[in-house]
Amino acid sequence: MRDPRLVTLADNILDYSLSLQPGERVLIEGESGSVELMIALVEGAYTRGAVPYVELADERLRRAYLLGATREQMDLRASWEMNKVKDLDAALYILAGANFSELVDVPGPVLEALHLANEPVMDVYLKKKWCLLRFPTPSAAQAAGMSTQAFEDFCLSVCTLDYARLDQAMDPLVELMSRTDRVRITAPGTDVSFSISGIPVLKSAGKFNIPDGEVFTAPVRDSVNGTVAFNTPSLEDGVTYERVRFTFKNGRIIEADANEPERLQQKLDTDEGARYLGEFALGLNPRIDRPMKDTLFDEKIGGSLHLALGRAYEEADNGNRSGIHWDVVLIQTAEWGGGEVYFDDVLVRKDGLFVLPELEGLNPENLG
Repeated sequence: MRDPRLVTLADNILDYSLSLQPGERVLIEGESGSVELMIALVEGAYTRGAVPYVELADERLRRAYLLGATREQMDLRASWEMNKVKDLDAALYILAGANFSELVDVPGPVLEALHLANEPVMDVYLKKKWCLLRFPTPSAAQAAGMSTQAFEDFCLSVCTLDYARLDQAMDPLVELMSRTDRVRITAPGTDVSFSISGIPVLKSAGKFNIPDGEVFTAPVRDSVNGTVAFNTPSLEDGVTYERVRFTFKNGRIIEADANEPERLQQKLDTDEGARYLGEFALGLNPRIDRPMKDTLFDEKIGGSLHLALGRAYEEADNGNRSGIHWDVVLIQTAEWGGGEVYFDDVLVRKDGLFVLPELEGLNPENLG
């Protein structure tokens, strides 16, 4: 008998995240550990009169493909993907791989070529209704330092948060950021500032990611100055980056360091846009309070913020273009060293908690 929590999760995704309508064509693509959820989603799509299509991915096969792939081969595959995506109304991708480090020995230049080849496809995907979901697996539990059962319970709790309530609570923050010019961020080793003037501000509350919980925009491309030292590990393309530190001058990264300096430099050299920011966001999910070594969770940590190198989202576009979009997270709760966020020289959040009365509804004790 199928876990009723999976049916609930599938219902939430189809009805709330994708707003799936009768006759719409939806791609349900998942990694090998998510078959039970995929079945619930397919059944749910048929019940709603929609037309589901399925693809099952495997990171071991992806690694084997990439180790011999040429850029020409990647471009041809991307053109096939482009035609497929154009015929869809909605798409869901479920992350559920057996080994987070499966791509660690794929050469950096190959991964960079893959990102560049897929960039046009991603641009089309982002114009559709879409959602990205992390499904609990033993490898994800291990990365998070949790037992398999505890991580499964945690994931399903986070994924079934009352996102409609969170969505409403975000409105005052969206309004405040929409009339903000200068942002300043301070924390141990961090003092960075930039403008967000004129860039749209959006809330993300279960429509695009599960789990979710952030309000995002983008810095004016050339306005970023200062240094930021991130305190959260980032697992990207099979490589775990720690102690990531960037120094910006007029928007561009002029100094960079991490535990994997060569890999880091390769990523920054993907293209010109890789050294500029494409996103700034505040994490707001009250049920995520520590890193999981999974960006989909970590960028939503309550009391955190993240900056993304590379491609800006079309909805909050600062003009930066790149083959990468890499979110790196700074937790500012007292337990993680604290820190402040200022909007136009007014303190907005201290040590992960909002201090303005109109934003206190976003603090964890008020969201559950």
